[in-house]
Amino acid sequence: MPKMKTKSGAKKRFKLTASGKVKAGQAGKRHGMIKRSNDQIRNLRGTRTLKDCDAKFIKKKFMPNG
Repeated sequence: MPKMKTKSGAKKRFKLTASGKVKAGQAGKRHGMIKRSNDQIRNLRGTRTLKDCDAKFIKKKFMPNG
């Protein structure tokens, strides 16, 4: 049987932590900054961990080898 491959788009967008959680970049900072408050822009920096329901789907469908 062929090996299950990780989706190449998922490789670029998600990282797995040591405890198995999924890290992803924050959404909402590509354009339209003028309408967002400075507090919102500051809070959208960096990465976040996905909720368990979303992380389970990502790991099962897109990153089977983890």
